[in-house]
Amino acid sequence: MRNTLLFILLIFSSCTVQKINKSITKSHVFDKGHLGFMLVDPDKDKVLVDINSDKYFIPASNTKLFTFYTSYTILGDSLVNGLNYLEKGDSLIFWGTGEPSLLHPDLKNTTTIDFLKSQNRKLYLLDNFDQVEPFGPGWSWDWYNSYYAAERSALPVYGDIVRFAKSEGDSTFSVYPTRFKPSMNLIEPRGTSSSSFRRDHLENRFSYFVTSEATDKRFETDIPFITSADFAAKLLSEELEKDVTVIRNLSYFSQQPKKLLTVAADSIYSQMMKISDNFLAEQLLLLVSDQLDNKLSTADAIAYSKENLLSDLPDEPIWVDGSGLSSKNMFTPRSIIALLGKIRTEVPLEKIKAYFPAGGESGTIRNWYPSDPGQPPYIYAKTGTLSMSNALSGYLLTKSGKILHFSCLMNNYVISGNELKTELTKVLYYIHDKY
Repeated sequence: MRNTLLFILLIFSSCTVQKINKSITKSHVFDKGHLGFMLVDPDKDKVLVDINSDKYFIPASNTKLFTFYTSYTILGDSLVNGLNYLEKGDSLIFWGTGEPSLLHPDLKNTTTIDFLKSQNRKLYLLDNFDQVEPFGPGWSWDWYNSYYAAERSALPVYGDIVRFAKSEGDSTFSVYPTRFKPSMNLIEPRGTSSSSFRRDHLENRFSYFVTSEATDKRFETDIPFITSADFAAKLLSEELEKDVTVIRNLSYFSQQPKKLLTVAADSIYSQMMKISDNFLAEQLLLLVSDQLDNKLSTADAIAYSKENLLSDLPDEPIWVDGSGLSSKNMFTPRSIIALLGKIRTEVPLEKIKAYFPAGGESGTIRNWYPSDPGQPPYIYAKTGTLSMSNALSGYLLTKSGKILHFSCLMNNYVISGNELKTELTKVLYYIHDKY
């Protein structure tokens, strides 16, 4: 009797897997581009679906899975180093570690400000900004006005952006930080938009319009500003109400600095993963580099991770930035599956659920992949979106209690991302329901 039941279960499981494969390979949507899909049952160490899993795809923000794993492994989930500093007589010499929370409009960390305010010494900002290229490899120059391409920097202040926001019913909008408001230029409305904010290409000058149609509407727009050591020192001086002087003396970098712990890495991971925050992803790799050898290099952080943390992946990651903005990044679905397995092994499940977007509930998939009414989410996964690239990789919880690992990379589709996600919703729910 027991053998008969086992045989029936195996036949049912085999039929289910065949139907899952057919729902993907015979899809009139998925056949309009290049698809890579892999689904694994880790408890059985069994590959359920394998479509082009050994082929390289542009992953877009699935790159953040690699950034997250590297950062979690090197930095942990506790407080990170927000400032390097030396005490020299009546002087405090300090420099940035890439830590992004200083006066950030969402993270709202004031630890560094409080520390600098408490000093009786003269304050000197040691310029290490030339260690960091503001844009990553392959980024487009015309992204300068878009939050998703906020400049990377050694010492971010205010998240390296200006936030323009208005609550519903308010008669005017707020500007954070307020120091930018007096220099803003009002322009004539253009097109059909009811509000617009722009920065000059090569200067921190901002133009805007807000029409009467926007009076009762809420909005929040983040525009990057141009960073530099001198501008960071100016912003700090204004906030501290004391002078901060920039110095350029390379000999200080060879000295072992003291470190100021500032913000919990947990809060950065959650924000970065849930809303796919490119700026935080880029700054995390700088924090990793600082932790490794007291200098800031995205390339060094990636090289260390590939050699020491990711050498066991099936295929070498072609990996150039922290966020996935660059189309030079290329990963295979089976390497992403292997990475998901490493994350599951090393990160508690409750933390994965806290960091990752949840289908129908939070982050970038709050409007997609919903569970049945009254049921908890069944998808915890990282999205990825670039022109001609869509991705979703993570964990799928089935009604039978299994946790499956999946990676879906879709490139060179001329149809809308919504069409792809609608089709993928059908596939993932069928797996959730039947496997």
